[in-house]
Amino acid sequence: MRRIIVGWLGLGMLVTGAVALAGAPADPLAQVLTLPAASLLVTEKGRALIAHQPDRPMIPASTLKLLTALAAIQRWGLERRFHTDFFLSKEGWLWVKGYGDPYLISEELDRIVAALKAQGVQRLSGIGTDDSYFAADVEVAGRSSSDNPYDAPVAALSANFNTINLVVGAHGIESAEPQTPLTPVARSLAQGMGKGKQRINLGDRGLAARYFAELLSAKLAAAGVEVSPNWREGTLPGGMKRLYRHENGHDLRAVIASMLEFSSNFTANQLFLLLGEQGGEQTPLTMAASRRAMAAWIDKTFGWKDYRVEEGSGLSRNNRLSARQLLEVVEAFAPYRDLLPAKTAGVHAKTGTLTGVSSLAGYVERRGVWTPFSLLINQPVAYGLRDEVAQALVRTEDLARYCRGGAC
Repeated sequence: MRRIIVGWLGLGMLVTGAVALAGAPADPLAQVLTLPAASLLVTEKGRALIAHQPDRPMIPASTLKLLTALAAIQRWGLERRFHTDFFLSKEGWLWVKGYGDPYLISEELDRIVAALKAQGVQRLSGIGTDDSYFAADVEVAGRSSSDNPYDAPVAALSANFNTINLVVGAHGIESAEPQTPLTPVARSLAQGMGKGKQRINLGDRGLAARYFAELLSAKLAAAGVEVSPNWREGTLPGGMKRLYRHENGHDLRAVIASMLEFSSNFTANQLFLLLGEQGGEQTPLTMAASRRAMAAWIDKTFGWKDYRVEEGSGLSRNNRLSARQLLEVVEAFAPYRDLLPAKTAGVHAKTGTLTGVSSLAGYVERRGVWTPFSLLINQPVAYGLRDEVAQALVRTEDLARYCRGGAC
């Protein structure tokens, strides 16, 4: 039923776009300039080549991830590695305290298991999880309660982006990843699903913490560590010394490249929350504090006045950026252009998609020069229009004819 509904909605958007474009000129650049709820800005050496409503506040969708990525890079540097702490109690409990690492994938858990064994861990009475570094009331604006991966909850302690990847077939439920064993939480979430490959999110932070403990326990057991099937969630008990601090094998460069390529809302909002850290690791992070930190950075870096940033991924329809503001972000991102997805030949850019929102921002190669652009469309259009615009920017020699009314 979910597939039928999604297919129906997608068909509806395509039909709407086709109707909207009926009779419109074939030239995608000319087409965009006729749209009342669209902005396009292209610059070269600080001079506007095309400027269509560049100062109109628009919903940026996932192009907002460029802003989050730039803030993270300037805050920490590309070599930053996020960490997770492990403690062993006198009773033999392994406690794990998370600090928001967005990239604790199954392969990282294998590295953790090897390190714990090297510390002499052979038998555990249970696993405790501490997710308190993110405040209990953290909510991401725009996130819905769907089971889609893009709605995965943020958490200070998480595994595999708080998603599970399953195959439901004739032989029952199986993990879709050889590096990820099937756990009780995964089995319970898969009940009632249709046959085929399914990737869903874990729903809430409590379930995410339990899943982390189950996955770690399964990997420890596979490595020969005896683990009792006990789990506790709460604040790290006092008096324990840290046994091991795990620094992720992926640095911020890898995290951001993956976030931009796969448009991970989870990763973007993990980073957004971490940007709000001001009082050390003992102070729980809140969305309000992270919004204030982002606003302070924007004020210092760009000096914008008319904008709105509610979260870091672009999920919220209340976010607002103009094409000019987004282009400033793209220009500042120039040293890290290689982190942007290569859309097509001559185009490195980040997309953004919500219902009735289609955006694209990045660089097009013109005569051997990488030229920044930003495109924001806040009305139904054909899905491929933004890519056609980017390709037109690559191949069109003379863009001056698109400048109207002295806007350029």
